[in-house]
Amino acid sequence: MKVTFLGTGTSQGVPVIGCTCEVCTSLDFRDKRLRTSVHLSLDDKSIIIDSGPDFRQQVLTNHIVQLDALVFTHQHKDHVAGMDEIRGYNYLLNKPIPVYARDTVVEQLQQEFPYVFSKEKYPGIPQIELHLIENKPFYIDTLQVIPIEVMHYKLPVFGFRIKDFTYITDANYISEEEKLKLRGSKVLVINALQHHEHISHFTLDEALTIIEEVRPERAYLTHLSHRMGLHREISNILPVPVELAYDGLSIEI
Repeated sequence: MKVTFLGTGTSQGVPVIGCTCEVCTSLDFRDKRLRTSVHLSLDDKSIIIDSGPDFRQQVLTNHIVQLDALVFTHQHKDHVAGMDEIRGYNYLLNKPIPVYARDTVVEQLQQEFPYVFSKEKYPGIPQIELHLIENKPFYIDTLQVIPIEVMHYKLPVFGFRIKDFTYITDANYISEEEKLKLRGSKVLVINALQHHEHISHFTLDEALTIIEEVRPERAYLTHLSHRMGLHREISNILPVPVELAYDGLSIEI
């Protein structure tokens, strides 16, 4: 499996308009974070988790010409706003794109993109093949995906486990029952917004506590705000085997 981080930031991320902090003005490309999204390539499948406002830029930059499934974690704007851009894949692949989402996400998509769900289809609109998912395993063709329900303050959000890879973003609480699904992961990706306490996201210390408990072979931190600090400085204080993810980072599992 090849995993590519398309974006590792947040709407409070980098660059922030008018901000003159050392992260927002950094010349290190690893400090330039688009909204959080990830691409998985495995078993001849090309899967993207979340399509935020930067979706088009991300897939063009990373030369992703195949899309077999778009999977959503939750309905917030920084994770769904780019869905309209799948029309490029409709044109390229000449087929609807399978979209996997829970009912609350679908409701938001219907509000954001009513023309996609209209009975009378206007020529050229995005074409999707909708699959409703719940907190139980589902399949993308023959590939099993295990949802992991976490809490984003009071909003239920799905993380996902695919084989030995587990991906969790926008969370500040994971129940003991759901943590069991993380066990045995070779790679765990988890959000770590900043150092100080936040109402709906894990802090750096909270994310490290989860990682220490789960003990994956490798762990990567994502959904990083500019308040986290410079990539090179934070990397120097992280314990093995934890790393800060950055846009464009590709790993093999």
